[in-house]
Amino acid sequence: MTTWTENELTRIGAVGELRIAGTRADGTPRNPVIIWGVRVGDEFFVRSVRGVTGGWFRGTRATREGWISSGGVQKDVAFEDVDPTDPINEAIDTAYRAKYGAGRSVESIVSATARQATLRVLPR
Repeated sequence: MTTWTENELTRIGAVGELRIAGTRADGTPRNPVIIWGVRVGDEFFVRSVRGVTGGWFRGTRATREGWISSGGVQKDVAFEDVDPTDPINEAIDTAYRAKYGAGRSVESIVSATARQATLRVLPR
């Protein structure tokens, strides 16, 4: 596994939306969807508003691998679960609120349901 470059993190962290797709067990990519993601320090995180029942989230489960595109960065990635009780979730919540403002959509992405479906996105 590699690490994000500062340039990649800056670019993907600054853009409001990203395209994400999981990889099927047979190695083929799923259809990409548009979601929100945030940078926290030297890491990048995404959440499913619908929690673990969200379609794109379920699509990451087969291989824990996939692809993202954001800010001109296209990257094969791995997905790592973040425990909902991990203290990093507070920083992720703060990052979502800072990046996307206030409102119902933001409250959905920082909800307990969404916390259950937090993924650390790691470049491959």
